[in-house]
Amino acid sequence: MILAAIDIGSNAARLLISETSVYKDGSVDYTKLNLLRIPLRLGFDVFDKGYISDEKKNKLIETLKAYRHLMNIYNVEAWRACATSAMRDATNAKKILEEVLRVTGINIEVITGQEEANIIYETHIAENLILNKSYLYIDVGGGSTEVTLYANNHIIFKESFNIGTIRLLHNKVTDEQWEQMKWYIKTHVRDYEPVEAIGTGGNINKIFSISKRKEGKSLSFDLLKDYFKEISYTTVEDRKHLYQFRDDRADVIVPALQIFIAIMRWANSEEIYVPKIGLADGLIKMLYRERIEKING
Repeated sequence: MILAAIDIGSNAARLLISETSVYKDGSVDYTKLNLLRIPLRLGFDVFDKGYISDEKKNKLIETLKAYRHLMNIYNVEAWRACATSAMRDATNAKKILEEVLRVTGINIEVITGQEEANIIYETHIAENLILNKSYLYIDVGGGSTEVTLYANNHIIFKESFNIGTIRLLHNKVTDEQWEQMKWYIKTHVRDYEPVEAIGTGGNINKIFSISKRKEGKSLSFDLLKDYFKEISYTTVEDRKHLYQFRDDRADVIVPALQIFIAIMRWANSEEIYVPKIGLADGLIKMLYRERIEKING
């Protein structure tokens, strides 16, 4: 079964096409056929002006036309398209979504921060964690950060905060918002320490990549602080040259590290694991389950 997921975030729009197959032991394999990322940067409009400009809207439509062609080429059987923080906040979102549906045939769901946290949780936490440990799942995006605490084989909380990399770049996060997140994390995590952090999002993936760590190994809190210090002292141009960052990674990686470090400090977490999964992976898994349930009646 070939499935696709479209994740329209505040920084980029991603298309993931995966083939699912059942192994002889009954487990399901998800084989990535294509992953495409276009840096639309919708949040740069929304968090500054409150709406998505015609230029960004047209780029979104052209991107989705291309994604639709690719899904046709791969004979995708089912897909799901979701938009997150920037589209949640855009005053003209309804009008844009109607135009996108009319022109491309793709219906975009605008999901809440809680729904976003749920989908990401379903991707990884539910299947891969040791039952008697505590884990803090941190997903940092352009417009929001989703945090999930999993301990004693239960979800303790799932919370979304309107603190993201693009909002920080545009000075759209208040001291009160930082204090609220700090209070929430410290209050709700203290009874479950020690906590291991799990990080997702393009920025923490990039830090893991330049660290040269082997897959499955963690990054230490101190190492993240070192990277923050090292990278924040360089210009965006220098970052692109020294680390081979793209334009749309070189500016947001510093505020991303700021968020990860703050949350880990408040949770007294000494290390973070980076499983390289995200919203699109979760959408694929949910789609597969829905299709199987439908087939089985």
